[in-house]
Amino acid sequence: MSDGGPQAGSGDGPAYRIEDLAHLSGATVRTIRAYQDRGLLPRPERRGRANIYTHTHLARLRQIADLLDRGYTLASIKELLEAYDSGRGLGGVLGLVAEVDGPWTDEETVRISRAELEERFGGSPDEAAVAEAVELGILEPVPGDDSFLVPSPQELAVAVELHMAGVPLSAISSHLRELRGQVEHIAARFLEFTTEHVFARYLEGPHHPTDADATEAASLVRRLRPLAQQTVDAELARAMRLLAVRHLRRHLGTEGPPASRPTSRSVAVPEETIRAVEELVGAERAAEFFALAAEREVRARGLDALTSNWLPPVDLDEGG
Repeated sequence: MSDGGPQAGSGDGPAYRIEDLAHLSGATVRTIRAYQDRGLLPRPERRGRANIYTHTHLARLRQIADLLDRGYTLASIKELLEAYDSGRGLGGVLGLVAEVDGPWTDEETVRISRAELEERFGGSPDEAAVAEAVELGILEPVPGDDSFLVPSPQELAVAVELHMAGVPLSAISSHLRELRGQVEHIAARFLEFTTEHVFARYLEGPHHPTDADATEAASLVRRLRPLAQQTVDAELARAMRLLAVRHLRRHLGTEGPPASRPTSRSVAVPEETIRAVEELVGAERAAEFFALAAEREVRARGLDALTSNWLPPVDLDEGG
């Protein structure tokens, strides 16, 4: 075999030396060997003292390059290629991974200069706040330019509004860290729930999912993707409505001198009474109903006491 190009293979198309394969694929010799060590690329065929590569190796290198361009890691590529080698087909698997790896929001990344950023937050530079925003992923520095990419313009807009309302930037960052942990817990629970009840049939069993299975699972991901956000939006609205009213009443009730502040105590109420009240006014207003009913009863008894003191006594023996 000459060093200048491919040789005819034994029934398997052209045969290449590693240098030829590198030239045709655009990969370096070192990269090809690294892929072999990672199990991404089949080992060459040994013919005498030479290592022979075929069009199968060339096609595999081009697949790897394409997946890398699409943003996949080498670990993910290995799993995808193993699925392909096992006969499950790469098309359906790639579709499933694309659905999972794709954007879970309609927001589009925007670019903002440092000057625009400082203007939005009052015009005063705060390097510590910028560094924390970069750490949290709210801002992504653009190399060689004094500007940032903003993956979530909505999140940045919320921070601007809170800061304009008087919330310190450090408090906003701390709140976001806490909120992020709680939201990640919700996301994990939703994934566990859907995996158990929806995707288990594709993931369990003695056989890996077929190409058709992977395509169907990708379709399900596309359909179920908005459900998590819709559920969280609805439940957040319900909780905010309920808790905001309680929060406001509690703070309004503490105004004035200490002697006038209302106190609260737990009072045992029969369960059937609670159910009747909830059916009458709704569960969220049951506590308010009991408070108002008790207040009305107290006032009624106060009026009774006043009127009984004002009316003249009646002589029961008179006229008898």
